[in-house]
Amino acid sequence: MIRFQQVTLARGVKPLLENVDVTLNPGDKIGLIGANGAGKSSLFAMLRGELHADQGNIDYPTKWRVAYVAQETPALDRAAVEYAIDGDVTLRRLEAQLAAAEAEPESAENGIRIGELYGALADADVYTVRSRAEQLLLGLGFTLEQMERPVASFSGGWRMRLNLAQALMCPSDLLLLDEPTNHLDLDAIIWLEDWLKRYAGTLIIISHDRDFLDGVVNVIVHIDERKLKRYSGNYSAFERQRAAQLELAAGMIEKQMRQRAHLHSFIDRFKAKASKARQAQSRMKALAKMEELAPLRAAAEFSFEFREPLSAPNPLLVMEKVNAGYRSEDPETYEISEKVIVGGIDFSLQTGQRIGLLGVNGAGKSTLIKTIANELDPIAGTAQFGKGLVIGYFAQHQVEMLRHDESPLWHLARIAPDVREQELRNFLGSFNFNGVMASSSIAPFSGGEKARLALALIVWQRPNLLLLDEPTNHLDLETREALTMALAQFEGTLVLVSHDRHLLRATTDQFLIVADGKLQPFDGDLDDYRDWLFKTKLAAKNSATEAAQAAAAKPKAEPKIVQKAPEPVAAEAAVGDRREQKRLDAGERQRLAGLKKPIESRIKRLEEQIAKCNEKKAVIDARLAAPDIYDAANKEELKKLIADQAYCTKELEQLEEDWLGQQEALEQLVA
Repeated sequence: MIRFQQVTLARGVKPLLENVDVTLNPGDKIGLIGANGAGKSSLFAMLRGELHADQGNIDYPTKWRVAYVAQETPALDRAAVEYAIDGDVTLRRLEAQLAAAEAEPESAENGIRIGELYGALADADVYTVRSRAEQLLLGLGFTLEQMERPVASFSGGWRMRLNLAQALMCPSDLLLLDEPTNHLDLDAIIWLEDWLKRYAGTLIIISHDRDFLDGVVNVIVHIDERKLKRYSGNYSAFERQRAAQLELAAGMIEKQMRQRAHLHSFIDRFKAKASKARQAQSRMKALAKMEELAPLRAAAEFSFEFREPLSAPNPLLVMEKVNAGYRSEDPETYEISEKVIVGGIDFSLQTGQRIGLLGVNGAGKSTLIKTIANELDPIAGTAQFGKGLVIGYFAQHQVEMLRHDESPLWHLARIAPDVREQELRNFLGSFNFNGVMASSSIAPFSGGEKARLALALIVWQRPNLLLLDEPTNHLDLETREALTMALAQFEGTLVLVSHDRHLLRATTDQFLIVADGKLQPFDGDLDDYRDWLFKTKLAAKNSATEAAQAAAAKPKAEPKIVQKAPEPVAAEAAVGDRREQKRLDAGERQRLAGLKKPIESRIKRLEEQIAKCNEKKAVIDARLAAPDIYDAANKEELKKLIADQAYCTKELEQLEEDWLGQQEALEQLVA
């Protein structure tokens, strides 16, 4: 277990924790919450051994393996899948020790050492490590092609996904995740949530995503008033318990105030009377001993609201046969090339619609939003914008677009040059940019404060159409809740892309999905979308690894896709009309094709790897067949060739096992 005993911690002159006592049990899945600056990241640093408490102790088993997400990603030429495997530091250490042992002169002792290392590598699942890494990367949104790209070719957000993959690859007893959903889309979050539910160790998560916390954790640890308070249950349970505590504390304080008033009244009336003097003295002692209860404070609530739009054109926007995408010019030939991301869009926006936009990462949601916002011109088709349309657009990287050397007041004055400064200051004050903060450079602001400023600039413009692309990336729980309440009361039209399911549920009433280059309605809610993901996209992603596991030495559960039987519609359709039967058959064929595609891709990839391995082994065998290889001068080369031959043979056996497992999965699926 993890035990905090009288722990006190300060950073500089700021106290973060004071005489903290809390116990966390093995296997707990803990959500660590608290206001920004309360000390959540510092607590993680203490658990990692990077910070030490000013007093008190933090105890957990010394043999525990601790995994966490690195904050920096070096620009390496190493393939992404190899970088993910690097997270299994024990396996990589054993591989390095084996390479060193095989490089040493032959001896009986060294031979035993090499054999032990091969056994240790087998225990570390070296033969399945690549398929496990591929499963993680697929779940986090990488394609098989991207896995072979160098780490240096990825942007910052994708590199953070690679760091997360490393942490998940590391066999661990304690897993520390600090805002793991920040760089993920909804699909990857749903996959990660499912993965963490099955994690066997102790998990501590810092997150501002309440739905994610509700789905994963069974304990909440709240940092408040420099104390750690443990609550059983998920985040929703914490909210209920916290509200009950606040209500109880308020009632106890009110009761104590009545008691004190009664004692004061008795003392004032009777302290001068001899007959009551002893009783009055007794009441005075009771009053002196009565410990004044400190109020249990709720966090100061932040709230704002969108101002009523000045106009409401209807429709706001009509798109006919629009192709959304990008144009680029060849710098040498000056030829214009076009890349369509979402095609054949027939879409109109009516006043009051509240739309959530769904789709996997890279499907084209942001491209569509930019086209609706008129940031991108349609490649084909027509887009007609209603007269009086005022768009409030929050881009995915809106925070980076702010001028960090300027103040909130400067940003607001830039879009409202004719408004008095005091009015601008009053407005900024409603977003908690008060006094000096309103006129100071935003460079030292936190990501959440910058995001709040970006929202304030949109609110000022009184839009009748809000286009929000991942607006919560930098927001804490309090500001997310304020945004949720403001959007729920917004009187205009809303199109929202977000991985925050609580925000989507509370503010939208219909969903569209961007998939396979098309925009189409999604008939269902977020729970239906989750089920759809696990039946199609995520099930398909996991099928390759599941099939490989099924073919391994230790029998495991059959792949999920094999277990799933066709929908029982044949008997009903036989009674119904044939047209409905054909439609159902076509849907079933499409579903099966979707499940077969990743397995067939994996088979093709395995066949390519087997061919390369056979070529490499053929070269080694040919060299070993040469008479001169056994000369004394070629002794070192001979040792290396024998080791390479053994490794190639084992790798080939594993690849062929994987191939057979995939073929079996495909045959059962077709059957």
